[in-house]
Amino acid sequence: MNESRSYHPQRWIALVPLLFVVFMDMVDSQIVAVALPSIRTDTGASGSALEWIAAGYTLTFALVLITGGRLGDRYGRKPLLLAGVGGFVVTSLIAGLAPTVETLIIARLAQGATAGLMVPQVLAYVQSEFPPEERGKAFGLYGITFPIGGMAGPLLGGLLTGADLFGLGWRTIFLVNLPVGLLAMIMIAVTMPSRGVSAASRTAAVDPIGMLLAGTVVLSLMVPLIQGMPAGWPWWAVGMLILFVPLLVIFLAQQRRRGRSGREPLVDLGLFRRRGFGPGLLAAWLFLAGMAVFFVLTLHLQEALRFSPLITALTFLPATFGIVSGNGLAMSVGAKAGRGLVSLGVIASMIGIAGIAVTVTVTAERLQLWQLIPSAVIFGVGLGLTMGKLVGTALQEVPAESAGGASGVINTVFQLGTATGIALIGSVYFDRLHTGVSSATAVGIALAVACLLLIIALLATRGLPRPAPTPAPEPALTSS
Repeated sequence: MNESRSYHPQRWIALVPLLFVVFMDMVDSQIVAVALPSIRTDTGASGSALEWIAAGYTLTFALVLITGGRLGDRYGRKPLLLAGVGGFVVTSLIAGLAPTVETLIIARLAQGATAGLMVPQVLAYVQSEFPPEERGKAFGLYGITFPIGGMAGPLLGGLLTGADLFGLGWRTIFLVNLPVGLLAMIMIAVTMPSRGVSAASRTAAVDPIGMLLAGTVVLSLMVPLIQGMPAGWPWWAVGMLILFVPLLVIFLAQQRRRGRSGREPLVDLGLFRRRGFGPGLLAAWLFLAGMAVFFVLTLHLQEALRFSPLITALTFLPATFGIVSGNGLAMSVGAKAGRGLVSLGVIASMIGIAGIAVTVTVTAERLQLWQLIPSAVIFGVGLGLTMGKLVGTALQEVPAESAGGASGVINTVFQLGTATGIALIGSVYFDRLHTGVSSATAVGIALAVACLLLIIALLATRGLPRPAPTPAPEPALTSS
């Protein structure tokens, strides 16, 4: 008789610091935006330097995710987490004490790379340490941490920069990571299991060519998506986007050849034969691209209506309550409504975005914050219903030994989806402004594009598998 898989008895306690890690990453990806004016005043940073301070983190984060997930499969989740969080703390300290703009940019690049080591281990831990009947709730907690961290970033950035604690100004947005990161490391060291890896994973050769090609593919898409719009889509940005497809084909061919030769590839292409993995990635990409609603709405509120950064951040607070409510509903129904709940969440988010677009367009310069509350809450409910369920459904048939690689791919797609949305929807917004229409009308048109992306995402959810039946509990063994 096969011995059943033993799961970590303190798995829920150990999940807490891992959620801290995800929250810390999401906050840091967004917290800088509000502090950029203060950084410019204090350091004299140029416009291009500010762009790299803001975007460098996302770039290196996306660059390292797939490799970080695969390294977790090979060397174990706990060592990679501790190394990643430790590196994140050190690079946050360097960023907070940076004497020059150049030092700050390098620290942000390194900070993103260390985040790329730690974040993929979280989903992989859930997939490997939780039984199937508990994964839905665990993924739900991950799903709620992801967007709340992203929304908390601008709010914390405004609060910390405005508070000017100890006269440190903008530097506190990085230094705040030190106590949180050190606490997370202690909790990870105490509560997380030190699982050994299989002999096959431990002795598998690293795929340096695959790592190089994967990085090139990610760079060919992320760099133009991040830098193309601010630069006015120059020829090099368009050229890099055109190169993305052939580079992706070359990478996939190299990975297929490596797998057929008996060597472990960086990305197990067999994952895409698992029901729901490919459709789940496509749905996540499109769904997160549609979330760029916050990007154009922020621009409208600050530049057209002259709201302060802090008031703008508070505008999105009702969406957080919606996220909590939607996530609570998703967790309460368990694994019974995976695909259906994802579709419902996408529809709710679409309704919320449409409501925001109508409200902004109709009220124009007379917009009051309270008028956005109903649509923002509906939008948040959809986000809460979707994220955790979408991840869990996509990973439903992924084996535990491949969870790190799968997590790296999923998190990379998250980053690409967010960057795609900002580039596409942001470009539509600025293009409409340049034609002479009002900012409110430009927001309405841009959010119509966001709704179109969610319609396509809704179609992609039809490829997700139906919920797996909950396994019956094994009968207790009695001693003779």
